[in-house]
Amino acid sequence: MTNAVFTAAQTSKAWPFEEARKLVKRFPGGKKDAEGNLVPVLFETGYGPSGQPHIGTFQEVLRTTLVRRAYEALTADETGQGHPTRLVAFSDDMDGLRKVPDNVPNKDVLSANLGKPLSRIPDPFGTHESFAHHNNAMLRDFLDRFGFDYEFVSASDRYNSGAFDDALRNVLRHFDDIMGIMLPTLREERRRTYSPVLPVSPSTGEVLQVPIEVIDAEAGLVRFTDADGTIVEQSILGGNSKLQWKVDWAMRWVALGVDYEMCGKDLTDSVRESGKIARALGGRPPEGLIYELFLDENGEKISKSKGNGLTIEQWLTYGSEESLGFYLFREPKSAKSLHPGVIARAVDEYWQFREKIPAQPVEQQLGNPVWHLLRANGEAGGEGEALPVTYGLLLNLVGVLGANATREQVWSYLANYVENADPAAHPALDGLVTNALAYNRDFVAPTLQRRKPEENEARALAALDEELAATSDDATAELIQNIVYEIGKDPHYGFESLRDWFKALYETLLGSSAGPRMGSFIALYGIANTRALIAEALEG
Repeated sequence: MTNAVFTAAQTSKAWPFEEARKLVKRFPGGKKDAEGNLVPVLFETGYGPSGQPHIGTFQEVLRTTLVRRAYEALTADETGQGHPTRLVAFSDDMDGLRKVPDNVPNKDVLSANLGKPLSRIPDPFGTHESFAHHNNAMLRDFLDRFGFDYEFVSASDRYNSGAFDDALRNVLRHFDDIMGIMLPTLREERRRTYSPVLPVSPSTGEVLQVPIEVIDAEAGLVRFTDADGTIVEQSILGGNSKLQWKVDWAMRWVALGVDYEMCGKDLTDSVRESGKIARALGGRPPEGLIYELFLDENGEKISKSKGNGLTIEQWLTYGSEESLGFYLFREPKSAKSLHPGVIARAVDEYWQFREKIPAQPVEQQLGNPVWHLLRANGEAGGEGEALPVTYGLLLNLVGVLGANATREQVWSYLANYVENADPAAHPALDGLVTNALAYNRDFVAPTLQRRKPEENEARALAALDEELAATSDDATAELIQNIVYEIGKDPHYGFESLRDWFKALYETLLGSSAGPRMGSFIALYGIANTRALIAEALEG
């Protein structure tokens, strides 16, 4: 890291640096142990393993990683080495299963085990030790797929091994303080049954939502009424209990020494109350960012039960991983629409920002989303690289070729425009060809409908055909664009503005109300093929 980057990072307004400066302020000179040695700043992300990892999981790990890298940049020494950091991906797999998910086989296996910790329920998929182990494996595979640097920690391992026992004793010592924090936030009915500690029933194995009485905090001993109505005295240590959510979050922050964790706006109250509990336990709540949630194309909040969102697999079907990171980077405190219509723009903007980096002053580089994304999982390089064809232009080409277009067809047309048009020489573009074919098949082709040109539009199209007939097949996109411009500006054809002329081209030739730079499209599609399109339009 250069001195210029280090200096610019200290005042950069890019949100990862603004978040990282909270940690610099928290630990002037770095986080240190009792002997004064630097120890890692701990970042955490949480995961509820009752379902599959999703786009929100990716978002949280990516954004946390970006803050982590920004903190390392802010604390870099003359060799470029920043202060040590760790990222823990925590799975809350001691939770009791509340309902059976829709997307699992052998639902009766889960139905028979409702209320039990996720890590103590048989795996309905039949591949792992428990339902939680199956979903935890999916989480690790998911994070590994994107190259994240993290350590996996599960609640079941910590509770069952006794690693959380001291923290649980601490909760019992401060039981009354915690009740004083939580009870005022609850409805009257809930207050009567609320307990910070949820014992595991010795008779059913279920996580019980019952009041408890602390008998001996140091021994971890409590009294409660079991599911069968008997009064039980039992230790909460060694996996015999699970803490209530907000208490559990606070306990984990203190026990693990978490310094930074972000969350969605829906957890705003939880952050506040868990912070109070962490202080009651003698700890310090982590720094963090509260980000806005996703909306669908109608502006409604995305809901798993409604199925109105966009999965990460869907995004990667229609766009690139880099474009997803780019979309998630920007304005985390603003609500984002998450639907297929945002993908194409995100792809093209990612590459535009990537191409700009080398020409930007260092202050602007640090505000460039792609500067951060390229460093998320190490110094990846690639600054200044550009696509030879935009994704928007690819979509227009594939749209003309139709729903049954093939990858080979698309590459044959790309040869008109791209030097060395070999998929192996342009792997990023080749990936987008596959994305564009899928996007066109599912969203574009069903909506395309070319209209018949108006009389003045037909005259202009005939003039364009005549000009193209006299133009060399290897004419540049710029030359062709000038031809298109001149026809649109000619008062003989009666267009009030160039916008009207281009709209006519899009609607009569491509079947859409918007489209690409026509010079680029014609150069890509080929002059002869474009003339055939014009002929079809003129025939009505």
